[in-house]
Amino acid sequence: MILAGEIGATNSRLAAFETAGSRLNRVVEKIYPTPEQAAGLATILGDFVRTEGIPVDHACFGVAGPVSRGKATISNLPALTIDCRQLATQLRVSTVGVLNDLEAYAYGVDALDPDDIITLSPGLEDAEGNCVVISARTGLGVAGLFWDGYRHHPFATEGGHVGFAPRNDLEMELLRYLQQKYGRVSTERVVSGPGIKNIYDFLRDTQKAEEPPALADQMRAAKDAPALISKLAAEGKTPICDQTFALFITIYGAFCGDCAVSFMTRGGVYIGGSIAAKNIPRMQDPAFLQAFLNRGRMEPLLRDMPVKIVLNDDAGLLGAARYTLVQKAFQPPKTA
Repeated sequence: MILAGEIGATNSRLAAFETAGSRLNRVVEKIYPTPEQAAGLATILGDFVRTEGIPVDHACFGVAGPVSRGKATISNLPALTIDCRQLATQLRVSTVGVLNDLEAYAYGVDALDPDDIITLSPGLEDAEGNCVVISARTGLGVAGLFWDGYRHHPFATEGGHVGFAPRNDLEMELLRYLQQKYGRVSTERVVSGPGIKNIYDFLRDTQKAEEPPALADQMRAAKDAPALISKLAAEGKTPICDQTFALFITIYGAFCGDCAVSFMTRGGVYIGGSIAAKNIPRMQDPAFLQAFLNRGRMEPLLRDMPVKIVLNDDAGLLGAARYTLVQKAFQPPKTA
């Protein structure tokens, strides 16, 4: 049995998988509030294994933060350190995988079904090569998949924290506005759930769009302001929300294009995360792909790259489980 998990700043998803050849069959899944200390993580793991009666043979966890030498710290919960050796001792297995959450997501891409994907641009029919996974949610994550001529090798990055690169006068104004708030401005400050709210605030505060009084009341009362902005933008009746999402989409597309040329993703660009999956009509707006392709002499190269949206939010969980299968399959034979 494989124990897999996604450990985020807010919630932790744990699941047990049985294997059937190369396929993974989920047996049970639970969601827990993420604790702030390692002892709390040990407690929820123990609860899951004990109450579900899971015999753990292998385990792997995707973590929302950088990983180094088997240890990870969640970017928004610095007090929670996850150590693969401590987890292996607790779970009584020889090793435990600890991956960046987007690296785990990248491992899950090959486990997706055709129905889990929507194609924005087909690229070449026989496209082959490196890939990249980009996911905007509460934060912005990026992971690469290196193609060795036979298979992909996922690897983690912190690409969401590269500096925001404005392309025109409006985006330059947005950058200056956010510099007053944050100092340094990473792309994550714009391409993420909080980024949607940052763009909205910029348009409102610089009087480039009007916020009706009734909407101001809604925004103050909203538990999830980015989701409200997205919903109103989809309805097409609130200009400031429509302008917010229109600007967000073009910046998102441009960033995906930056990743495509940086990683030379001849094999494809996979866009994950709940924002893309829940706003398919806006992602299909020609403005997104135009911003992606706008690379001057490099545009023909990007036209050959498939661009796809991942609809299945379980890709990270599947990837964490699949990592154990990949490691087992490619483990060198033991010598006498």
